[in-house]
Amino acid sequence: MPLNAAWRKWLIENLQKGCTQESILASMLQNQFSHAVATAHIAAIAADIANNRVTLGAVVADEKYHYEASRIASGNTLNLSDCQVKISMRLTEPDIVVFDNFMSAAECEHLIALSVEKLERSGVVDPETGKTIIIPARSSEGCYFHRGENAFIQQLDTRISALMNWPETHGEGLQILHYENGGEYRPHFDYFPIDQTGSAAHLAKGGQRVATFIMYLNDVEGGGETIFPEVGLRVVPRQGSAVYFSYANAQGQVDPATLHGGAPVLAGEKWIATKWMRQGNYV
Repeated sequence: MPLNAAWRKWLIENLQKGCTQESILASMLQNQFSHAVATAHIAAIAADIANNRVTLGAVVADEKYHYEASRIASGNTLNLSDCQVKISMRLTEPDIVVFDNFMSAAECEHLIALSVEKLERSGVVDPETGKTIIIPARSSEGCYFHRGENAFIQQLDTRISALMNWPETHGEGLQILHYENGGEYRPHFDYFPIDQTGSAAHLAKGGQRVATFIMYLNDVEGGGETIFPEVGLRVVPRQGSAVYFSYANAQGQVDPATLHGGAPVLAGEKWIATKWMRQGNYV
């Protein structure tokens, strides 16, 4: 069950009144929210209240997200200029597509090798300042490759752009993440909330993020799925496969059903590469 404006208002009111998070969670579970979705929203709004980032005045009228046609071409097999990609799953609301054979094993291993020496502890965007900060909810290390940084990255940029039907110039750099045993990224959104002051600096660099493309660079022995709590979906990481999801439409809406996260790695390690696309040219 998604968190609409009415439920968001209820959450803010009850947290501000001093109700315990346990009692709020119990009420949400009784109203058909999953445990993962409820705890994620409670934690996020509690943090916003603690840092004076949310008020009841910021709650907007409930407006259902309008789904548009997926940017991913129809068909079960897509022929790109340098490879053939198979589609293993499609979901329409939200717009999620899972692909097989997007990268070869050799390409995955090469990208990992290029990344090893560049890894640093991963951060997130601070909602208030827009700066990158380190938080316990994200336990990974990562690095970035600028768009077209070398011939191999350029080849991947071109392939991703063709598959997503979105200009290369609208893409951010390629982010590589490495999770060791126990590493996770708790449920979050990839778009920038326009009511948070820290989003302004990021929106100025190309507008809102419109879609995410995650590539799995290795087989994970246990856990490490990409989870979508709102729709009960878990995408198992397999080397060479990828998942796409979009969350912004032409009306300027963003889709809360794309709440997602990286489940804890239970055995082995996990390597992924992520490309975010913007509304306009990313600078």
